[in-house]
Amino acid sequence: MTNPSARLLQLLNLLQSRTRWSGPELATRMGVSARTLRYDIAKLRDLGYEVQSETGVVGGYALQAGSALPPLLLEDDEAVAMAVGLRLAAGGTAGVGEAAVTALAKLEQVLPWRLRGRMSALRTFTDTADRRGPGTEPADVVFLTGACRDQRRVRFDYADRKGNVTQRDVEPYRLVQSGGRWYLLAFDPARTDWRHFRLDRMTVKQPAGARFRPQVAPPSQALVESMDAMYRRHWADAVVAAPARVVSARLPAVVPVEVVDDDRCRVRATGDTADTVATNLLLIGQDFVIEDGSADVLDALRVLAIRIAAAVEPASSDAH
Repeated sequence: MTNPSARLLQLLNLLQSRTRWSGPELATRMGVSARTLRYDIAKLRDLGYEVQSETGVVGGYALQAGSALPPLLLEDDEAVAMAVGLRLAAGGTAGVGEAAVTALAKLEQVLPWRLRGRMSALRTFTDTADRRGPGTEPADVVFLTGACRDQRRVRFDYADRKGNVTQRDVEPYRLVQSGGRWYLLAFDPARTDWRHFRLDRMTVKQPAGARFRPQVAPPSQALVESMDAMYRRHWADAVVAAPARVVSARLPAVVPVEVVDDDRCRVRATGDTADTVATNLLLIGQDFVIEDGSADVLDALRVLAIRIAAAVEPASSDAH
């Protein structure tokens, strides 16, 4: 192999595939002389790769962790596995944040066409059995992240909490995870104002639209604070009659669970509506006592209690 760039890629791939290589073994595998191998090792070091060399019977070359993250070479199966893992992280509610989304956007941008069919099949024929909360398509997260990066307008149908659907054409700014949900922060030219949209209520239309010039100093922090304030308006502190590890397993990672003792824990439940908070408390599946909460959540729990009692009362009467 006479092409120096191709040799470096082959050498890097070999060093990443095994913990250690002897010099003669590595040179034979690459079909080069020992002198050429030393030259190529030096070039990798110049590029920022920490290649350690040791002499002796057990010596050889090993790729070490460095102070910066250099480019990685992935086999086809490794690239697909990484994309699947990032998709699960991007679409879940485990509080992974935006890092998985941006990493997935970078990976899918350079993914060879021969692998995209495999990714499409995996998206179509796989799912997560224990997925909780609202459904957000990872593909939408990746698409919207790219639109934010490229400063391109996006169009989507948006359903409000009452089910009313409107068409939107906005200038996307950033995606944010809050309360276990994904939100798009965007400037809405039709309303001349900044808005946030829940991704699980959006039907995104592709491809992205025309480029736009970003607004000066978009108030992203103010929008994030407004979303947090929305969740703080509807809340309840409940002591649950179950160990913290049991309750944590049934809740998204963003929900705080505090240990009270071996058999009880305290949960701070929040949501964008009082009904959501009340329902989520019931979905824990354990007995609980409300210590404190916003008045609307307490009212919602009382309404649920009346409805549940009315629903099971006829069955109880028939049993007698």
